[in-house]
Amino acid sequence: MKPIWIADDDQSIRFVLEKALQREGLPTRSFTGPRDVLQALDADDGQGGPQVLVSDIRMPGGSGLDLLAAVKQRMPGLPVIIMTAYSDLDSAVSAFSSGAFEYLPKPFDLPKAIELIRRAVDESLREEVVDVQLDESPEMLGQAPAMQDVFRAIGRLAQSHVTVLITGESGSGKELVARALHKHSPRASGPFVAINTAAIPKDLLESELFGHERGAFTGAQTSRRGRFEQAEGGTLFLDEIGDMPFDLQTRLLRVLSDGHFYRVGGHSAVKANVRVIAATHQDLEQRVKEGGFREDLFHRLNVIRLRLPALRERREDIPMLARHFLQRSAQQLGVEPKRITDAAMTQLSQFRYPGNVRQLENICHWLTVMAPAQVIEAEDLPPEVLQTSPALESAGAAPSNVVGDVLTPEVSQALVEPQATVPVTPDWLGILEREVLKALAEGRTDVWDLFTRQFEARLILAALSTTRGRRIEAAQKLGIGRNTITRKIQELGIDE
Repeated sequence: MKPIWIADDDQSIRFVLEKALQREGLPTRSFTGPRDVLQALDADDGQGGPQVLVSDIRMPGGSGLDLLAAVKQRMPGLPVIIMTAYSDLDSAVSAFSSGAFEYLPKPFDLPKAIELIRRAVDESLREEVVDVQLDESPEMLGQAPAMQDVFRAIGRLAQSHVTVLITGESGSGKELVARALHKHSPRASGPFVAINTAAIPKDLLESELFGHERGAFTGAQTSRRGRFEQAEGGTLFLDEIGDMPFDLQTRLLRVLSDGHFYRVGGHSAVKANVRVIAATHQDLEQRVKEGGFREDLFHRLNVIRLRLPALRERREDIPMLARHFLQRSAQQLGVEPKRITDAAMTQLSQFRYPGNVRQLENICHWLTVMAPAQVIEAEDLPPEVLQTSPALESAGAAPSNVVGDVLTPEVSQALVEPQATVPVTPDWLGILEREVLKALAEGRTDVWDLFTRQFEARLILAALSTTRGRRIEAAQKLGIGRNTITRKIQELGIDE
């Protein structure tokens, strides 16, 4: 985590706060005046600056209010706490209205001061999407024709302000495409703000998007800017837009239509100068037919649609991506990059990657940590990769989220299809029997565990697909307990 910066000309105040924050495990950096803070920000050299700034209001060489204004110009989303004597409360109110996170009256109670700084840290971590440095984003790599089409589309859209809808499976890199569209657009100097609409509870999502006024609801102790205001002059990336609650879709449509919105509890319209890029793994046309997504919002978002291919559609990119991720994992862990044999790379390239590029990245990180030698052999690969059957890959079996595959395509289809009843007939049972006999003939001694794991994994994944990942509901459909499905998911290593 980045350090807490403390600006105060009083050495005793700096000392007390430093020691208290260090006991809390929070790094600190101290300054005696505004000039030192601004010089440190200018010399920061891309390190990200402070997590929170705590500044006195009166210091030699400048005031905390001037420092607040200067810092807000450089880092609009940085929480700034102003320390002030009781006689300076009028100034504190002025600072608060100018964008300070909170003020801390002197003399202060140390535990309350630490609690306030903790709240500011939480807010900073929650909003660290603001002013993202795109140069630090992972590269987009790909030589496959499908990825070259994506790159060409990004190039054509470089100078456009048009709304873009990115579609593709989870983990395929939709946010990277959104960042690239922003980086090469006229808005590149503005902020890139991302929000996953599926990851935020419905009751909080409206405030996250549009902000709220002080007192708008219980717990709203201060006014807060929403993502639209944070992205002013830049790009707002709405990930998993297909999961947005229906009533909020109406508010979003209004913003896209006339460029204005209201904070929760507010009465004044706020103008939004923001380019919206949306993404989803769902079939929005089907969601519209089902009544779960507004048709007018769909057409407003679907100005330009950019489809991102799944990793299994661009297998020729897997070796290049794997080497890139191994190199990056080694840099992150401070170790020598590991090399991978041709046999291991072949095995790696045959895996279906239900989690797409994100799963490949996780596998490479696992290999960097867990592979015993500097050269990765095929047997060093994780179990889900080793259990993949090359014969199925060459046969063109349907994609699956199962940890490994030994069943034939017919059995895979029967077990994975979420809308169909599993056909308990001699057809698929005969196929299963032949596969078991073949495994026994090969001398395997783990046949029971092998086939049981595959069968259980298929059942769970099929149920999860019908409940959109809701485990409790999936357990009810399968007739098993909540604890059972959670344990099985962990045991089977299922990547939802």
